[in-house]
Amino acid sequence: MTKAFALAAGLLAVTALPTLAHEKEALAQIPPGAPYVRVSETLPLPDYLPGLGTLFVDPATLPAGPFLGYDLDGNLSATIYMTPLEELQNGTSYDNLHVGNHNVSSVDIYYNAGHPGVEAPHAHVVLFHDAEARERLAE
Repeated sequence: MTKAFALAAGLLAVTALPTLAHEKEALAQIPPGAPYVRVSETLPLPDYLPGLGTLFVDPATLPAGPFLGYDLDGNLSATIYMTPLEELQNGTSYDNLHVGNHNVSSVDIYYNAGHPGVEAPHAHVVLFHDAEARERLAE
């Protein structure tokens, strides 16, 4: 039984790794592809938001996201979540949210009073994917 479990776990890991690598590769640069859309093409927001970058989101995952933030060179630099405070206070959980890249060097969490697309007051949770990402996105 233990051998069968180990074999099944090993097969799952071997088949999942290429998928994860492919997804990471597909999201690494603009455009990330379907189902992601450029936020500035669907909402009245600028194409580039200092601190967050050029944002893409799968509309089905709104309002939480993930929003994928790309730097001025088109490289994925951050994954951003926008979680409405009222929903959190009422007990809404956002579970198993996707990540644009599993490498995370730091995380910022801050309040936002609302903007087109997520009008209600919410928290921005920003996962930076490398040590220089915050600096690149600040440009």
